[in-house]
Amino acid sequence: MSGLLALLDDVAAIAKVAAASVDDIVGAAAKAGAKAAGVVIDDAAVTPSYATGFSADRELPIIWRIAKGSLKNKLLVLLPIALLLSVFLPSAIVPLLTLGGAYLCFEGAEKVFHAFAPHADDHVEADFDVADPAHLEEQKVAGAIKTDFILSAEIMTIALGTLPDSALWVEAATLAIVAVMITLLVYGSVALIVKMDDIGLYLARTAYWRWARAVGRGLVLAMPKFLTFLATLGTAAMLWVGGSMLVHGAEVFGFAAPAHAFEHLAEIAAHAIPMAEGLVTWAVKATLDGVVGLIAGLALIPLATRVIGPLIARFSK
Repeated sequence: MSGLLALLDDVAAIAKVAAASVDDIVGAAAKAGAKAAGVVIDDAAVTPSYATGFSADRELPIIWRIAKGSLKNKLLVLLPIALLLSVFLPSAIVPLLTLGGAYLCFEGAEKVFHAFAPHADDHVEADFDVADPAHLEEQKVAGAIKTDFILSAEIMTIALGTLPDSALWVEAATLAIVAVMITLLVYGSVALIVKMDDIGLYLARTAYWRWARAVGRGLVLAMPKFLTFLATLGTAAMLWVGGSMLVHGAEVFGFAAPAHAFEHLAEIAAHAIPMAEGLVTWAVKATLDGVVGLIAGLALIPLATRVIGPLIARFSK
């Protein structure tokens, strides 16, 4: 009997350790997901455009196909690469984060530049076969999954960079949770956004109560403005996250002046408004990081469009 009690005690102790490990993994996953919020917002802002131009009955299947491709990107390709880096080349994580930050800055700055200096993208649209809806859907889905791969690589790298030193299986479990959690969040939100105008139209036409019909009309009218706001928020998030990654990378490589200056300015602003100290600190640092991201991104546009882009096009033929 005493042996059985001892065994039960051991099992209980193991269960407590396992529960603590699960709590640690979930907590680390939540923290890592929060760090990648900027890329997540941009992912959610970009994806709805891939479902536009199709009949309503094809919108959700298209999003589901993209979501499955995104999950495969994260779990089958990027997760193993991240773990290999963690084990064999951990020193590469910060440089990769810095390069990823530069890419985010370029993407965000390019959107800002095009907003003030729009140019025709007829050559891009010509690549899509609009005469064949099935072929067009395949092209759109393939393009969305390629774009998602880049954004997912950023998310997984950011998540890996935020993880504390721990056992390999803990890192693997945490990154897997981040991958699933963010994929569900992004594509669940995208599905809701894409169908919101249909929901509004249904309410406006068939709802019994007048207030429900008014809500439906409001949804139909609000969705274009909401999508514009979401795209703007995604651009701002890319610049903020990308700039913060550049500032952090510079600090790691020995140039800590910008990071220290930003922290000092944020503290000054926070002391001036003590009732919202945390919010003010975050807002000031995010704004300063965003300015860095915009400047760096604008500087990278000529390099990316005149040097890197042509080289990739040349060697990918």
